[in-house]
Amino acid sequence: MLHLSAPHPLDSAAVLAWYDRHARTLPWRTSPQQRAQGARPDPYSVWLSEVMLQQTTVAAVARYFARFIELWPTVADLAAAPLEAVLVEWAGLGYYARARNLHACAVAVVDRYGGVFPDRAEGLRTLPGIGPYTAAAIAAICHDEPVAVLDGNVERVLARYHALPVPVREAKEELRSNLRCSVPVRAGDFAQALMDLGATVCAPRSALCMLCPLEPGCAGVRTGNPTGYPIKPSKADRPIRYGHAYVMRDGGGDIYLRTRPDKGLLAKMTEVPTSDWTAALVEPSYPAAGDWRHHGQVVHVFTHFRLELEVWSAIVSDTAALADGWWAEPRDTGREALPTLFRKVLASVGL
Repeated sequence: MLHLSAPHPLDSAAVLAWYDRHARTLPWRTSPQQRAQGARPDPYSVWLSEVMLQQTTVAAVARYFARFIELWPTVADLAAAPLEAVLVEWAGLGYYARARNLHACAVAVVDRYGGVFPDRAEGLRTLPGIGPYTAAAIAAICHDEPVAVLDGNVERVLARYHALPVPVREAKEELRSNLRCSVPVRAGDFAQALMDLGATVCAPRSALCMLCPLEPGCAGVRTGNPTGYPIKPSKADRPIRYGHAYVMRDGGGDIYLRTRPDKGLLAKMTEVPTSDWTAALVEPSYPAAGDWRHHGQVVHVFTHFRLELEVWSAIVSDTAALADGWWAEPRDTGREALPTLFRKVLASVGL
């Protein structure tokens, strides 16, 4: 069992005082001033933003969040939307299982709870796609449940505060337990304050310690090298997979698209046909007759592997064998659920 070097509670009063002055303005956030006047955060907005922010930056999420709220102002509106429409709007955010879980969760909230999110983390964890972090964040931010909210920014703050001698993943439960002892009555503002500290003051590549309300008790500061924490885990080599992507156009210039399988990576998203993605590159096997032209390689990095696709294009005349997809005008591809990978593929052939 790892013992933290500084197991004493954080100075939550100092953290909240800092937050009251320096809280970020975010489209889904109820500011500390609004909270003080009695305003309550909207669980739907908080949930939507938290799902979008997983593995994604605030800057990237803001536009998507605004679009979702415009199209589906309530969880009931989102639940009633076709999954295909949700995937189209999600395209470009990545980690597409989040979009499928988002829709499934909205349906579950409507079906099980009449469109009202549970107000405690335990109940929230029963919903599709809501894990311990997201459940804690919603419960704390919306209802001030005194739970520990531990995202990547908070993990970095705590790793430096405790001069954590091991990678965070080896001490996450102890960090969570220790943080729980520090949660004040304003649990939601405290959680968001630590997130903001990690995003602006105790940042990944810099530490503005003189501005940090936790500096007096920070063990990382006392080491003289706070940015040496968190300690990076050893990285396994990311394997490489290879394949071919086939961009087909008919005589009118329309592009052949199809839907990926219901399960697996990029499930139910839109694609151009590809070969299997394998450990060694094989010869291309064209899906239709045509004068195939090579356009070079597109590289895309997924969480667990790097993909290198050789891109080919052709105008095809015999379309009888292409029965599992549809033809789309190039100007309409923006309305398709094309993930970033396949937008790269189309861009490589000038589309």
